Amino acid sequence: MKDAIIGAINNAFNSISMAHLILAETTASVSELKKDPMGTVAAGEGFPVAILNRNQPAFYCVPAKAYEALMNKLEDMELNAIADARQGQAIVKVKLDEL
Repeated sequence: MKDAIIGAINNAFNSISMAHLILAETTASVSELKKDPMGTVAAGEGFPVAILNRNQPAFYCVPAKAYEALMNKLEDMELNAIADARQGQAIVKVKLDEL
């Protein structure tokens, strides 16, 4: 599943010519970020802020809570992929005392 998402993102980037895809509703320049880092984060109201360098996305400023949620979602997706791959395998019953 993770590979499919990465593939879709790569395809989206490959289809872009001169325009740049900005995956955030809020943007700020590197200069604005330097002047007021916490204000720049706050401007995103809990969501990522695209930081632009010469009007091109350089990186994303992601608040800690949003990053934690993203990492939890990715972990859930990875665990679901493992569970899906193991579906249909033989079940092995184990007692905790035997471990």
